[in-house]
Amino acid sequence: MSGMKDATVRQLQIFEAAARSLSFSRAAEALHLTQPAVSMQIRQLEHFAGVSLFERAGRRLHLTGAGEELVAHARAVLRALEVADEAFAAMKGLRGGRVRLAVVSTAKYFAPRLIARFAQVHPGVQVHLRVDNRDAVVRTLVADDVDLGLMGRPPEESDLVATRFADHPLVIIAAPDHPLAQRREVPIEALARETFLVRELGSGTRTAMERFFHEHGVPLRIGLEMDSNETIKQAVMAGLGLSFISLHTISLELSVRALALVHAPGLPVMRRWNVVHRREKRLAPAAAAFKAFVLEQGRAFLESARPAA
Repeated sequence: MSGMKDATVRQLQIFEAAARSLSFSRAAEALHLTQPAVSMQIRQLEHFAGVSLFERAGRRLHLTGAGEELVAHARAVLRALEVADEAFAAMKGLRGGRVRLAVVSTAKYFAPRLIARFAQVHPGVQVHLRVDNRDAVVRTLVADDVDLGLMGRPPEESDLVATRFADHPLVIIAAPDHPLAQRREVPIEALARETFLVRELGSGTRTAMERFFHEHGVPLRIGLEMDSNETIKQAVMAGLGLSFISLHTISLELSVRALALVHAPGLPVMRRWNVVHRREKRLAPAAAAFKAFVLEQGRAFLESARPAA
């Protein structure tokens, strides 16, 4: 009697690709197969399972309940095999392996250079980088879709563990010709009269900004909400308002005087950078090496790259 024990690893790879894209044709393209080959392997899996894994509603493809169940197991099996590969690589001296890294959007200003420095020490390790806002990074960590995350405010989820590795200063910026940028010190009450350009809900920077204004008893007047630090910087340069932003994101603009700091009491707000992973996760050698590298060299790296506040 056949069952899922008869499924092959290749069939699980094909099913996972189809489940991720919800398209047999896109799965075929990603795996360099023909669409009939993908369809045949999915039908074979459905035969083993004894139930349908996909259903069509109009022209759209959806996972059935059984498909949702199987995709979780398929990903666990495929990830376990990746971990085994990485363990074997470690036995050979960590000349291979892969790190799945997710960082909050503010960290994209230093993460590539940090990865490049890591690659000098471990040239055979591949680092796959994902960038998103804080809430999305936390979700990927909880779902075990990535090995490690870099973020500011540590997550509240009990199944995640965060370790601090560097300071993370947050500042208020203005266009260089803005009246508040010309002053040596700005009274905190003056900020209540200004319009602020803010990140979207779910952003760690947005949360830190709201906490700063609340703790100082200053009302926050929001002008535009944007999901990109780059867009916010351009809007501030154009004179559309002030913004609360990570000092790590504005090194170039400060150096060429395209932006200026607003000096008010309580600034910069000092937060911390954290490296995060699932509490019960057994880090593969490559991921463990990357975490150790961040904890050993991350502070000095960020301090050397940070402009003066």
